[in-house]
Amino acid sequence: MTAVSASPWAHAAIEVRDVHLSDPLVEPLLAGLSVEYRARYHDLLTEEQHRAEMAHYAAEEFAPPVGSLVLLLADGEPVAGGAFRRRLEPELGEAARLARPDVRDADGVPAVPTAELKRIWTHDAHRRRGLARRVLAELETRARDLGYPRLYLTTGPRQPEAAGLYRSTGYTPLTAAAAGEPADPAEEQPFGPLPFEKWLTT
Repeated sequence: MTAVSASPWAHAAIEVRDVHLSDPLVEPLLAGLSVEYRARYHDLLTEEQHRAEMAHYAAEEFAPPVGSLVLLLADGEPVAGGAFRRRLEPELGEAARLARPDVRDADGVPAVPTAELKRIWTHDAHRRRGLARRVLAELETRARDLGYPRLYLTTGPRQPEAAGLYRSTGYTPLTAAAAGEPADPAEEQPFGPLPFEKWLTT
């Protein structure tokens, strides 16, 4: 019987570090996300569209006082991370599923300060260790500290693990697909992002 070697970081203490997008430690996060997106959406996004998505937001959007970028490090190496920015664009999702009807204006733009979670990542050698949940908890704490009462995010339709994580950590799905509900055969189900919200204050 062949022995399975453990990850070199399996028993390393986890350090939480706030970083800037330009920090070299962020590179593994961006590279890991890039590989993941290419693998899952290669038939939907061109190389140019993929590069544009990864470079879409300025570094200042993920820095206080409007945002944050957090890494979890094991022996100084990034093993998980995530970020948030202030959402100023119209949101996706059905208004009837929102916890509060006044959360958006007539154009769908958040009417209350809303932090949008982005770039949530876990190194593929460190999955199923609860690191993604810890990243979410760290981001939620920072968003609350910056005065955001509400969080919003989208994940891809080919990332069921992420959708399941958000549902299990208190995020409200804003479409039937995000909720994992069976599709209505009488209705067209467009292939698109799965939106969620979560209130940090009542």
